[in-house]
Amino acid sequence: MKQICVIGVGYVGLVTAACFSDLGNRVIALDISEERIEGLKRNEMPIYEPGLEELVDRNVSAGRLSFTTSYPEAMEKTEFAFIAVGTPSGVDGEADLRHVAAVARTIAEYMRTPLIIINKSTVPVGTGDWLAEIVSSNQARPVPFSVVSCPEFLREGSAISDFMNPHRTVLGSLDPEAAEKVAQLHLPLRAPIMLTDLRTAEMIKYASNAFLATKISFINEIANICEELGADIKEVSVGMGYDKRIGPFFLDAGLGYGGSCFPKDVKALAYMAADKGRHPQLLNAVMDINNDRRPMVVSRLKEMIGELDGCTIGLLGLSFKPNTDDMRDSPSVDVAKSLQEQGAKVRAFDPVAMKVAAPLLPGVEMTPDPYSMAEGCDAVLVITDWNEFKHLDLERIRDLMKQPVLFDGRNIYEPEKLRSLGFNYRGFGRGYNDHMLDAEFEQDVVVAPA
Repeated sequence: MKQICVIGVGYVGLVTAACFSDLGNRVIALDISEERIEGLKRNEMPIYEPGLEELVDRNVSAGRLSFTTSYPEAMEKTEFAFIAVGTPSGVDGEADLRHVAAVARTIAEYMRTPLIIINKSTVPVGTGDWLAEIVSSNQARPVPFSVVSCPEFLREGSAISDFMNPHRTVLGSLDPEAAEKVAQLHLPLRAPIMLTDLRTAEMIKYASNAFLATKISFINEIANICEELGADIKEVSVGMGYDKRIGPFFLDAGLGYGGSCFPKDVKALAYMAADKGRHPQLLNAVMDINNDRRPMVVSRLKEMIGELDGCTIGLLGLSFKPNTDDMRDSPSVDVAKSLQEQGAKVRAFDPVAMKVAAPLLPGVEMTPDPYSMAEGCDAVLVITDWNEFKHLDLERIRDLMKQPVLFDGRNIYEPEKLRSLGFNYRGFGRGYNDHMLDAEFEQDVVVAPA
Protein backbone atom coordinates (compact mmCIF):
# COMPACT_ATOMS: atom_id res chain seq x y z
CA MET A 1 0.00 0.00 0.00
CA LYS A 2 1.51 3.30 -1.15
CA GLN A 3 0.90 6.69 0.47
CA ILE A 4 -0.41 9.13 -2.15
CA CYS A 5 -1.47 12.76 -2.00
CA VAL A 6 -3.63 14.26 -4.78
CA ILE A 7 -3.77 18.05 -4.85
CA GLY A 8 -6.94 19.43 -6.44
CA VAL A 9 -10.35 17.73 -6.30
CA GLY A 10 -11.80 18.72 -9.65
CA TYR A 11 -12.61 16.23 -12.41
CA VAL A 12 -9.09 14.90 -12.75
CA GLY A 13 -7.98 15.07 -9.13
CA LEU A 14 -11.05 13.55 -7.51
CA VAL A 15 -11.26 10.70 -10.02
CA THR A 16 -7.51 10.05 -9.65
CA ALA A 17 -7.75 9.99 -5.85
CA ALA A 18 -10.80 7.73 -5.79
CA CYS A 19 -9.41 5.29 -8.33
CA PHE A 20 -5.95 4.99 -6.78
CA SER A 21 -7.57 4.33 -3.39
CA ASP A 22 -9.77 1.68 -5.02
CA LEU A 23 -6.57 0.00 -6.22
CA GLY A 24 -5.56 -0.46 -2.58
CA ASN A 25 -3.47 2.64 -1.87
CA ARG A 26 -3.92 5.08 0.99
CA VAL A 27 -4.83 8.41 -0.61
CA ILE A 28 -5.33 11.83 0.92
CA ALA A 29 -6.96 14.39 -1.38
CA LEU A 30 -6.18 18.04 -0.71
CA ASP A 31 -7.89 21.22 -1.90
CA ILE A 32 -7.72 24.80 -0.66
CA SER A 33 -11.52 25.09 -0.93
CA GLU A 34 -12.92 24.36 2.51
CA GLU A 35 -16.42 24.18 1.02
CA ARG A 36 -15.42 21.41 -1.39
CA ILE A 37 -13.54 19.42 1.23
CA GLU A 38 -16.31 19.66 3.82
CA GLY A 39 -18.80 18.60 1.18
CA LEU A 40 -16.68 15.58 0.25
CA LYS A 41 -16.46 14.58 3.89
CA ARG A 42 -20.29 14.44 3.78
CA ASN A 43 -20.05 12.46 0.50
CA GLU A 44 -21.35 15.41 -1.50
CA MET A 45 -19.68 15.45 -4.91
CA PRO A 46 -18.55 18.82 -6.32
CA ILE A 47 -19.01 17.44 -9.85
CA TYR A 48 -21.36 15.06 -11.61
CA GLU A 49 -19.59 11.94 -12.84
CA PRO A 50 -21.40 8.59 -13.14
CA GLY A 51 -20.28 6.14 -10.44
CA LEU A 52 -18.03 8.62 -8.61
CA GLU A 53 -20.18 9.07 -5.51
CA GLU A 54 -20.32 5.32 -4.90
CA LEU A 55 -16.57 4.94 -5.51
CA VAL A 56 -15.69 7.71 -3.08
CA ASP A 57 -18.07 6.40 -0.42
CA ARG A 58 -16.68 2.87 -0.67
CA ASN A 59 -13.06 3.94 -0.23
CA VAL A 60 -13.75 6.48 2.51
CA SER A 61 -15.61 3.75 4.42
CA ALA A 62 -12.66 1.40 3.91
CA GLY A 63 -10.26 3.98 5.34
CA ARG A 64 -8.23 4.27 2.15
CA LEU A 65 -9.43 7.74 1.09
CA SER A 66 -9.59 10.96 3.10
CA PHE A 67 -9.85 14.69 2.46
CA THR A 68 -8.07 17.71 3.89
CA THR A 69 -7.20 21.37 3.36
CA SER A 70 -3.95 21.00 5.35
CA TYR A 71 -0.65 20.66 3.48
CA PRO A 72 1.27 19.53 6.60
CA GLU A 73 -1.25 16.71 7.06
CA ALA A 74 -1.19 15.80 3.38
CA MET A 75 2.60 15.81 3.06
CA GLU A 76 3.27 13.67 6.12
CA LYS A 77 4.73 10.33 4.98
CA THR A 78 3.54 10.94 1.40
CA GLU A 79 5.58 9.13 -1.25
CA PHE A 80 3.78 10.42 -4.36
CA ALA A 81 2.17 13.85 -4.79
CA PHE A 82 -0.09 14.28 -7.81
CA ILE A 83 -0.75 17.85 -8.95
CA ALA A 84 -4.22 18.10 -10.53
CA VAL A 85 -5.15 21.78 -10.41
CA GLY A 86 -6.65 23.92 -13.15
CA THR A 87 -4.64 25.58 -15.90
CA PRO A 88 -7.17 27.91 -17.58
CA SER A 89 -6.46 29.80 -20.80
CA GLY A 90 -5.10 33.31 -20.73
CA VAL A 91 -6.20 36.04 -23.11
CA ASP A 92 -3.99 34.83 -25.98
CA GLY A 93 -4.38 31.12 -25.28
CA GLU A 94 -1.38 30.74 -22.99
CA ALA A 95 -1.95 28.40 -20.05
CA ASP A 96 -2.35 30.13 -16.69
CA LEU A 97 0.09 28.32 -14.37
CA ARG A 98 -0.51 30.33 -11.19
CA HIS A 99 -2.21 27.42 -9.42
CA VAL A 100 0.55 24.99 -10.41
CA ALA A 101 3.22 27.40 -9.17
CA ALA A 102 1.40 27.94 -5.87
CA VAL A 103 1.15 24.18 -5.32
CA ALA A 104 4.84 23.69 -6.13
CA ARG A 105 5.90 26.38 -3.64
CA THR A 106 3.69 24.93 -0.92
CA ILE A 107 4.88 21.38 -1.51
CA ALA A 108 8.45 22.65 -1.20
CA GLU A 109 7.60 24.34 2.10
CA TYR A 110 6.07 21.30 3.76
CA MET A 111 7.83 18.25 2.29
CA ARG A 112 9.99 16.49 4.86
CA THR A 113 10.82 13.16 3.19
CA PRO A 114 11.89 12.16 -0.35
CA LEU A 115 9.02 12.76 -2.75
CA ILE A 116 8.01 12.04 -6.31
CA ILE A 117 5.92 14.92 -7.70
CA ILE A 118 3.64 13.83 -10.54
CA ASN A 119 2.03 16.47 -12.69
CA LYS A 120 -1.39 15.51 -14.08
CA SER A 121 -2.46 19.06 -14.90
CA THR A 122 -2.30 19.90 -18.60
CA VAL A 123 0.65 22.25 -18.84
CA PRO A 124 2.82 23.80 -21.58
CA VAL A 125 5.80 21.86 -22.81
CA GLY A 126 8.72 22.65 -20.49
CA THR A 127 6.61 23.05 -17.34
CA GLY A 128 8.17 19.99 -15.69
CA ASP A 129 11.60 21.64 -15.70
CA TRP A 130 10.12 24.91 -14.47
CA LEU A 131 8.22 23.12 -11.69
CA ALA A 132 11.42 21.42 -10.50
CA GLU A 133 13.15 24.81 -10.28
CA ILE A 134 10.31 26.23 -8.17
CA VAL A 135 10.44 23.34 -5.72
CA SER A 136 14.25 23.50 -5.44
CA SER A 137 14.31 27.24 -4.80
CA ASN A 138 11.52 27.15 -2.19
CA GLN A 139 12.59 24.22 0.01
CA ALA A 140 13.12 25.06 3.66
CA ARG A 141 15.97 22.54 3.62
CA PRO A 142 17.22 20.23 0.86
CA VAL A 143 14.98 17.17 0.48
CA PRO A 144 15.40 14.81 -2.50
CA PHE A 145 12.56 14.88 -5.03
CA SER A 146 11.85 14.05 -8.66
CA VAL A 147 9.29 15.36 -11.14
CA VAL A 148 7.29 13.05 -13.40
CA SER A 149 4.78 14.09 -16.06
CA CYS A 150 1.75 11.78 -16.22
CA PRO A 151 -0.82 13.42 -18.52
CA GLU A 152 -4.45 12.43 -18.04
CA PHE A 153 -6.68 11.14 -20.81
CA LEU A 154 -10.01 11.06 -18.98
CA ARG A 155 -13.28 11.80 -20.74
CA GLU A 156 -15.94 13.47 -18.65
CA GLY A 157 -18.88 11.11 -18.31
CA SER A 158 -16.67 8.00 -18.48
CA ALA A 159 -13.70 9.12 -16.40
CA ILE A 160 -13.70 6.18 -13.98
CA SER A 161 -13.77 3.63 -16.80
CA ASP A 162 -11.03 5.56 -18.62
CA PHE A 163 -8.83 5.56 -15.52
CA MET A 164 -9.34 1.88 -14.78
CA ASN A 165 -9.09 0.79 -18.43
CA PRO A 166 -6.63 3.16 -20.07
CA HIS A 167 -5.41 2.81 -23.63
CA ARG A 168 -1.95 3.68 -22.32
CA THR A 169 -0.13 5.40 -19.49
CA VAL A 170 2.41 8.04 -20.49
CA LEU A 171 5.19 8.88 -18.04
CA GLY A 172 7.91 11.43 -18.65
CA SER A 173 10.88 12.20 -16.40
CA LEU A 174 14.58 12.96 -16.32
CA ASP A 175 14.82 10.46 -13.44
CA PRO A 176 14.28 6.91 -14.79
CA GLU A 177 14.08 5.45 -11.28
CA ALA A 178 11.25 7.83 -10.32
CA ALA A 179 9.40 7.10 -13.55
CA GLU A 180 9.69 3.38 -12.85
CA LYS A 181 8.20 3.84 -9.38
CA VAL A 182 5.23 5.72 -10.84
CA ALA A 183 4.92 2.97 -13.44
CA GLN A 184 4.59 0.45 -10.61
CA LEU A 185 1.58 2.41 -9.31
CA HIS A 186 -0.11 1.89 -12.67
CA LEU A 187 0.74 -1.79 -13.19
CA PRO A 188 -2.62 -3.03 -11.77
CA LEU A 189 -4.33 -1.27 -14.68
CA ARG A 190 -2.70 -3.75 -17.11
CA ALA A 191 -2.22 -1.23 -19.90
CA PRO A 192 0.84 -0.29 -21.98
CA ILE A 193 3.16 2.11 -20.16
CA MET A 194 5.29 4.50 -22.20
CA LEU A 195 8.39 5.96 -20.54
CA THR A 196 9.86 9.08 -22.10
CA ASP A 197 11.26 12.49 -21.15
CA LEU A 198 9.30 15.31 -19.52
CA ARG A 199 8.78 17.49 -22.57
CA THR A 200 7.74 14.63 -24.83
CA ALA A 201 5.15 13.44 -22.31
CA GLU A 202 3.73 16.96 -22.04
CA MET A 203 3.58 17.21 -25.83
CA ILE A 204 1.79 13.85 -26.20
CA LYS A 205 -1.15 15.25 -24.22
CA TYR A 206 -1.50 18.36 -26.39
CA ALA A 207 -0.96 16.49 -29.65
CA SER A 208 -3.57 13.87 -28.73
CA ASN A 209 -6.28 16.38 -27.87
CA ALA A 210 -5.46 18.54 -30.88
CA PHE A 211 -5.77 15.55 -33.21
CA LEU A 212 -9.16 14.55 -31.79
CA ALA A 213 -10.38 18.14 -32.09
CA THR A 214 -9.14 18.13 -35.67
CA LYS A 215 -11.27 15.06 -36.46
CA ILE A 216 -14.34 16.86 -35.09
CA SER A 217 -13.71 20.02 -37.10
CA PHE A 218 -12.90 17.97 -40.20
CA ILE A 219 -16.19 16.08 -40.13
CA ASN A 220 -18.06 19.35 -39.52
CA GLU A 221 -16.38 20.85 -42.59
CA ILE A 222 -17.43 17.78 -44.58
CA ALA A 223 -20.98 18.17 -43.22
CA ASN A 224 -21.12 21.68 -44.64
CA ILE A 225 -20.10 20.35 -48.03
CA CYS A 226 -22.60 17.48 -47.76
CA GLU A 227 -25.42 19.99 -47.36
CA GLU A 228 -24.50 21.65 -50.65
CA LEU A 229 -23.87 18.45 -52.62
CA GLY A 230 -26.74 16.34 -51.33
CA ALA A 231 -24.83 13.69 -49.36
CA ASP A 232 -25.72 12.43 -45.87
CA ILE A 233 -22.96 13.06 -43.33
CA LYS A 234 -24.16 10.24 -41.05
CA GLU A 235 -23.55 7.68 -43.78
CA VAL A 236 -20.35 9.38 -44.88
CA SER A 237 -19.03 9.08 -41.30
CA VAL A 238 -19.93 5.40 -41.13
CA GLY A 239 -18.27 4.74 -44.47
CA MET A 240 -15.12 6.54 -43.38
CA GLY A 241 -15.05 4.84 -39.99
CA TYR A 242 -14.81 1.35 -41.46
CA ASP A 243 -11.32 2.28 -42.66
CA LYS A 244 -9.05 1.18 -39.81
CA ARG A 245 -6.64 3.98 -40.63
CA ILE A 246 -9.40 6.49 -39.80
CA GLY A 247 -11.66 4.74 -37.26
CA PRO A 248 -15.24 5.60 -36.31
CA PHE A 249 -14.60 7.81 -33.30
CA PHE A 250 -14.96 11.62 -33.19
CA LEU A 251 -16.67 11.66 -36.59
CA ASP A 252 -20.07 12.90 -35.40
CA ALA A 253 -21.01 16.15 -37.14
CA GLY A 254 -22.80 18.68 -34.99
CA LEU A 255 -22.22 21.69 -32.78
CA GLY A 256 -18.52 20.97 -32.37
CA TYR A 257 -16.36 20.45 -29.31
CA GLY A 258 -16.52 22.21 -25.96
CA GLY A 259 -15.62 21.45 -22.35
CA SER A 260 -12.49 22.02 -20.33
CA CYS A 261 -9.89 20.30 -22.54
CA PHE A 262 -10.18 20.59 -26.32
CA PRO A 263 -10.82 24.35 -26.56
CA LYS A 264 -8.11 25.19 -24.05
CA ASP A 265 -5.53 22.69 -25.29
CA VAL A 266 -5.81 23.46 -29.01
CA LYS A 267 -5.57 27.17 -28.26
CA ALA A 268 -2.59 26.65 -25.96
CA LEU A 269 -0.73 24.49 -28.50
CA ALA A 270 -1.31 27.11 -31.19
CA TYR A 271 -0.01 29.78 -28.80
CA MET A 272 3.13 27.74 -28.03
CA ALA A 273 3.81 27.28 -31.74
CA ALA A 274 3.27 30.96 -32.57
CA ASP A 275 5.42 31.97 -29.59
CA LYS A 276 8.29 30.04 -31.17
CA GLY A 277 7.78 31.67 -34.54
CA ARG A 278 5.78 28.87 -36.15
CA HIS A 279 2.53 29.29 -38.06
CA PRO A 280 0.01 26.72 -36.70
CA GLN A 281 -2.36 27.07 -39.65
CA LEU A 282 -4.08 23.70 -39.19
CA LEU A 283 -4.75 24.37 -35.49
CA ASN A 284 -6.12 27.82 -36.33
CA ALA A 285 -8.44 26.29 -38.93
CA VAL A 286 -9.65 23.70 -36.40
CA MET A 287 -10.60 26.50 -33.99
CA ASP A 288 -12.21 28.64 -36.70
CA ILE A 289 -14.41 25.78 -37.93
CA ASN A 290 -15.45 24.95 -34.38
CA ASN A 291 -16.29 28.57 -33.56
CA ASP A 292 -18.48 28.80 -36.67
CA ARG A 293 -20.83 26.02 -35.52
CA ARG A 294 -22.65 28.01 -32.85
CA PRO A 295 -23.77 31.02 -34.88
CA MET A 296 -24.60 28.62 -37.72
CA VAL A 297 -27.32 26.98 -35.60
CA VAL A 298 -29.05 30.30 -35.07
CA SER A 299 -28.81 31.28 -38.74
CA ARG A 300 -30.26 27.90 -39.79
CA LEU A 301 -33.10 28.36 -37.34
CA LYS A 302 -33.90 31.75 -38.87
CA GLU A 303 -34.04 30.08 -42.28
CA MET A 304 -36.67 27.72 -40.88
CA ILE A 305 -38.95 30.14 -38.98
CA GLY A 306 -37.94 33.67 -39.96
CA GLU A 307 -37.15 36.43 -37.49
CA LEU A 308 -36.70 35.32 -33.89
CA ASP A 309 -38.01 38.43 -32.15
CA GLY A 310 -40.94 37.37 -29.95
CA CYS A 311 -40.41 33.64 -30.52
CA THR A 312 -39.99 31.07 -27.77
CA ILE A 313 -37.10 28.68 -28.39
CA GLY A 314 -36.43 25.53 -26.37
CA LEU A 315 -32.95 24.09 -25.77
CA LEU A 316 -32.78 20.34 -25.35
CA GLY A 317 -29.60 19.89 -23.32
CA LEU A 318 -27.16 22.40 -21.83
CA SER A 319 -23.93 20.63 -20.85
CA PHE A 320 -21.19 20.46 -23.47
CA LYS A 321 -21.60 16.67 -23.71
CA PRO A 322 -23.82 14.00 -22.11
CA ASN A 323 -23.17 12.39 -18.70
CA THR A 324 -21.69 15.53 -17.18
CA ASP A 325 -22.85 18.81 -15.68
CA ASP A 326 -19.80 20.64 -17.04
CA MET A 327 -20.78 23.90 -18.72
CA ARG A 328 -17.28 25.08 -19.59
CA ASP A 329 -17.29 26.34 -23.18
CA SER A 330 -20.64 24.66 -23.80
CA PRO A 331 -22.32 25.64 -27.08
CA SER A 332 -25.56 26.24 -25.19
CA VAL A 333 -24.19 29.43 -23.62
CA ASP A 334 -23.36 31.09 -26.94
CA VAL A 335 -26.53 29.84 -28.63
CA ALA A 336 -28.81 31.06 -25.83
CA LYS A 337 -27.11 34.47 -25.74
CA SER A 338 -27.48 34.88 -29.50
CA LEU A 339 -31.15 33.91 -29.40
CA GLN A 340 -31.82 36.39 -26.61
CA GLU A 341 -29.97 39.16 -28.43
CA GLN A 342 -32.34 38.64 -31.35
CA GLY A 343 -35.40 38.99 -29.14
CA ALA A 344 -36.25 35.34 -28.49
CA LYS A 345 -37.41 33.96 -25.18
CA VAL A 346 -35.33 30.90 -24.26
CA ARG A 347 -36.22 27.96 -22.07
CA ALA A 348 -34.18 24.82 -21.49
CA PHE A 349 -33.98 21.35 -20.00
CA ASP A 350 -30.94 19.25 -19.10
CA PRO A 351 -30.95 16.06 -16.99
CA VAL A 352 -28.14 17.18 -14.65
CA ALA A 353 -26.62 20.52 -15.70
CA MET A 354 -29.36 23.06 -14.93
CA LYS A 355 -28.07 23.97 -11.47
CA VAL A 356 -24.62 24.71 -12.88
CA ALA A 357 -26.04 26.35 -16.01
CA ALA A 358 -28.52 28.72 -14.39
CA PRO A 359 -25.99 31.39 -13.27
CA LEU A 360 -24.40 31.31 -16.74
CA LEU A 361 -27.71 31.75 -18.56
CA PRO A 362 -29.54 34.73 -17.05
CA GLY A 363 -33.06 35.02 -18.39
CA VAL A 364 -33.22 31.40 -19.58
CA GLU A 365 -36.14 29.52 -18.03
CA MET A 366 -35.10 26.16 -16.59
CA THR A 367 -37.90 23.58 -16.93
CA PRO A 368 -38.47 20.35 -14.98
CA ASP A 369 -38.68 18.03 -18.00
CA PRO A 370 -38.43 18.03 -21.82
CA TYR A 371 -42.17 18.28 -22.26
CA SER A 372 -42.49 21.42 -20.13
CA MET A 373 -39.62 22.84 -22.15
CA ALA A 374 -41.40 22.14 -25.46
CA GLU A 375 -44.78 23.56 -24.47
CA GLY A 376 -45.62 26.63 -26.57
CA CYS A 377 -42.23 26.70 -28.32
CA ASP A 378 -41.86 28.03 -31.83
CA ALA A 379 -38.82 25.77 -32.24
CA VAL A 380 -36.65 23.31 -30.30
CA LEU A 381 -32.87 23.01 -30.69
CA VAL A 382 -31.04 19.81 -29.72
CA ILE A 383 -27.85 20.99 -28.02
CA THR A 384 -26.61 17.92 -26.12
CA ASP A 385 -26.94 14.32 -27.27
CA TRP A 386 -28.15 12.82 -24.01
CA ASN A 387 -29.22 9.23 -24.68
CA GLU A 388 -32.61 9.80 -23.05
CA PHE A 389 -33.42 12.44 -25.65
CA LYS A 390 -33.39 9.71 -28.30
CA HIS A 391 -36.32 8.02 -26.57
CA LEU A 392 -38.66 10.96 -26.01
CA ASP A 393 -42.33 10.79 -26.95
CA LEU A 394 -41.86 12.93 -30.05
CA GLU A 395 -45.56 13.03 -30.88
CA ARG A 396 -46.18 14.55 -27.46
CA ILE A 397 -43.37 17.05 -28.06
CA ARG A 398 -44.95 17.96 -31.41
CA ASP A 399 -48.40 18.45 -29.94
CA LEU A 400 -47.09 20.68 -27.15
CA MET A 401 -45.19 23.02 -29.47
CA LYS A 402 -46.68 26.15 -31.00
CA GLN A 403 -45.22 24.97 -34.29
CA PRO A 404 -43.31 21.69 -34.76
CA VAL A 405 -39.89 23.02 -35.79
CA LEU A 406 -36.84 21.08 -34.63
CA PHE A 407 -33.19 21.75 -35.43
CA ASP A 408 -31.08 18.78 -34.46
CA GLY A 409 -27.68 20.14 -33.49
CA ARG A 410 -26.36 16.64 -32.77
CA ASN A 411 -28.04 14.61 -35.54
CA ILE A 412 -29.62 12.22 -33.02
CA TYR A 413 -32.88 11.78 -34.97
CA GLU A 414 -33.63 10.33 -38.38
CA PRO A 415 -34.96 13.01 -40.74
CA GLU A 416 -37.53 10.74 -42.41
CA LYS A 417 -39.03 9.72 -39.07
CA LEU A 418 -39.27 13.29 -37.79
CA ARG A 419 -40.82 14.51 -41.02
CA SER A 420 -43.30 11.62 -41.02
CA LEU A 421 -44.41 12.86 -37.58
CA GLY A 422 -45.07 16.30 -39.00
CA PHE A 423 -41.90 18.10 -37.89
CA ASN A 424 -40.14 20.74 -39.90
CA TYR A 425 -36.78 19.10 -39.27
CA ARG A 426 -33.20 19.94 -40.10
CA GLY A 427 -29.86 18.63 -38.94
CA PHE A 428 -26.25 19.20 -39.90
CA GLY A 429 -25.15 17.78 -43.25
CA ARG A 430 -28.08 15.46 -43.88
CA GLY A 431 -27.99 15.93 -47.65
CA TYR A 432 -31.14 14.84 -49.49
CA ASN A 433 -32.87 14.50 -46.14
CA ASP A 434 -32.29 18.16 -45.35
CA HIS A 435 -33.10 21.37 -47.17
CA MET A 436 -32.62 19.72 -50.57
CA LEU A 437 -35.43 17.23 -49.94
CA ASP A 438 -38.02 19.02 -52.04
CA ALA A 439 -35.62 20.67 -54.42
CA GLU A 440 -34.73 19.29 -57.80
CA PHE A 441 -31.07 18.40 -57.73
CA GLU A 442 -29.44 19.32 -60.99
CA GLN A 443 -25.84 18.76 -61.79
CA ASP A 444 -23.97 18.97 -65.03
CA VAL A 445 -22.17 15.71 -65.61
CA VAL A 446 -19.04 15.86 -67.70
CA VAL A 447 -17.96 12.56 -69.18
CA ALA A 448 -14.34 12.37 -70.15
CA PRO A 449 -13.70 10.99 -73.63
CA ALA A 450 -12.59 7.37 -73.78
